Amino acid sequence: MSAANLAAAAEVALPLLDRDHSILAFNWRVFDWACRAEVPLLERLRYLCIVSSNLDEFFEVRSEPHLMACQRKDTQGLYTVASFTRLSTAIHELVDRQYALYNDELMPAFRKEGIEIVSHGDRNPAQRRWVKQYFEQDVQPLLIPVGLDPSHPFPQVANKSLNFIVRLGGKDAFGRENDIAIVKVPRALPRLIPMPDKLCGQGSRKRRLFVSLSSVIRAHLEDLFPGREVRHFSQFRVTRHSDLAVDEEDVKNLRTALRQGLEHRHYGQAVRLEVSAGCPQDLADFLLGQFDLPEGALYRVHGPVNLVRLGQLVDLINDPRLEKRLRFPSYRASYPSQLAGTAQGAVAASGAVGAMSIFERLERGDVLIHQPYERFDGVLDFLREAVNDPQVLAIRQTVYRTGANSALMDLLREAVRRGKEVTVVLELKARFDEEVNIDWAERLEFIGVQVLYGVVGLKTHAKAMLVTRRVPGAHGTPTLKRYAHLSTGNYNPATARFYTDWSHLTADPQITADVEQVFIHLAGQNRLPKLHQLWMAPFHLHKKLLEKIETLKAAAAAGQPARLVAKMNALTDEPLIRALIEAGRQGVKIDLIVRGACMLPARVPGQTDNIRVRSIIGRFLEHARVFYFRHGDGAQAEESLYLASADWMNRNMLRRVELAWPVLDPALRQRVIDETLTAALKDNDGAWELMPDGRYERLQPASGAPALSVQRALMGRYGA
Repeated sequence: MSAANLAAAAEVALPLLDRDHSILAFNWRVFDWACRAEVPLLERLRYLCIVSSNLDEFFEVRSEPHLMACQRKDTQGLYTVASFTRLSTAIHELVDRQYALYNDELMPAFRKEGIEIVSHGDRNPAQRRWVKQYFEQDVQPLLIPVGLDPSHPFPQVANKSLNFIVRLGGKDAFGRENDIAIVKVPRALPRLIPMPDKLCGQGSRKRRLFVSLSSVIRAHLEDLFPGREVRHFSQFRVTRHSDLAVDEEDVKNLRTALRQGLEHRHYGQAVRLEVSAGCPQDLADFLLGQFDLPEGALYRVHGPVNLVRLGQLVDLINDPRLEKRLRFPSYRASYPSQLAGTAQGAVAASGAVGAMSIFERLERGDVLIHQPYERFDGVLDFLREAVNDPQVLAIRQTVYRTGANSALMDLLREAVRRGKEVTVVLELKARFDEEVNIDWAERLEFIGVQVLYGVVGLKTHAKAMLVTRRVPGAHGTPTLKRYAHLSTGNYNPATARFYTDWSHLTADPQITADVEQVFIHLAGQNRLPKLHQLWMAPFHLHKKLLEKIETLKAAAAAGQPARLVAKMNALTDEPLIRALIEAGRQGVKIDLIVRGACMLPARVPGQTDNIRVRSIIGRFLEHARVFYFRHGDGAQAEESLYLASADWMNRNMLRRVELAWPVLDPALRQRVIDETLTAALKDNDGAWELMPDGRYERLQPASGAPALSVQRALMGRYGA
């Protein structure tokens, strides 16, 4: 392309990719793992369930504007009838492929392994007797069928719950022909029920058999309507818009307002209706009318209406011989290598008692922990030492997602019992974790923890812990010293086993002073002073990233080599995308490793030739945010690397409290580059490359070349 044509192209803003369709493209990449024959069978089922769970959340959070536009018949703007139709068509294709894989490949493969979910038609007489007994004893007492008439209106149906619609023949006890009934299935009932061993065969023919709850109820619907004929029926499930909207400026107590909002979340605006593939059209139309949904929101499925719950099968197969063959090889993470010389590290390694505390180790230099290849126990041990050390006076911590059962939260409670000052900035608005976090807030406040809910109008998504400790001063006079933990991921020991993240422990005076100022700001909401090393959203982070990109752009324009490599979960912030495009046009070489949604169209001739985007999908969820900037030659080159809690999304930059911080130690910086960035750019096993039209192509090894997986390589390096 000529220089004139390049200039003309630059004057026209490059259209960005559609965010919602980019999210669906991510789910196709996850679905690909469910399709891979080399992936163990139970893991393939798990990936299938992950896609279904992701689609549930997509409908709960992203689909309502498209649906509302369709119902209003809007033809202009971002959300229109056409956008709803395109989205609906794309999701229907993915759902159809899911159920085809489930029925045509996964279930037959499970049967070959002696594992089967037995339908009513395939049960022998003894199995049918047992199912009938189970229904009568454990299921029927919890079911209350509702026959619809003017005094029995259509019942409230909870979000994502299992239900049945039934068309009845004959007349009711009062001689009326009300022919529609609804059966709501309680969430407390398991969706998969193992059959007793005596019904699963003997010896070499012994199998592991299960029945689905929907099949149990379907086989005994007539028992719920004595004297009536069950003519037609279908299971159904409705998904509702579930994003909580609370006007924080207008409530006196955010915790109370959120708890009240949670009571209504299960009954928000309906956005999707799933029914059995054989559901009669008149019953489907009746349900669509009840939920005020268009035909495009109806999903006929050839199987259970909730594939997510089939994930229970993975946990129910507890035979070690089957698990060895049908699951990924077990991985035992090592204790963090940089903490090996500490007392906790020695105990973890051999049960011996080491001489050095983690605090003493941090006096010698910073520590990085690469999770899940190294265990999250290193972070817990840092907090445990702080709790047990009588010289520690105060502990401050942010909490976004930590889980219902959290050793970390128990340690914070123990710190209070030992007389330490404990402050927790607990984000009540962490989507779908609100109830767990509200419960933790109440439990922590009850024992005397100072619990803060962040800043009105912002979510506190930063991950930080600060320990203040009394140490001997220069002349024997005690002085206070700070130690900090910063992380790209949550303080959740459960997810730390399968989310890739970096934990950073430091006693650096400037970084720890910055962390202290952040906590003071969150508590008192005073003006934030100038920070030495940290970038904080919504104040500095967006501006600093744009400045870094502009510096690279100017260097490239001056003829210097310029390089940017950034890893994140999503790239949807338009100012950052436009800045990247302009930098690429000037010659900056840009590699973006974006796991999920990416709106930047890469490799568009004359526009984004210098920008490559790839996505890594694997056994673990890629979650670390790492940003690398370099420009100049040789000894004059300037290089910096930041870890962060934030993705490059508008909400992270402007509507959340986020932190990014530098890795100052050159050796540690190179470690992050090698293990996170360079390795990801060499991956040809779990990597996909973004095409200019928004499609992703899976990367394959060249003929005769080995498959390179960043995750397998790191498991091999760190595995205990």
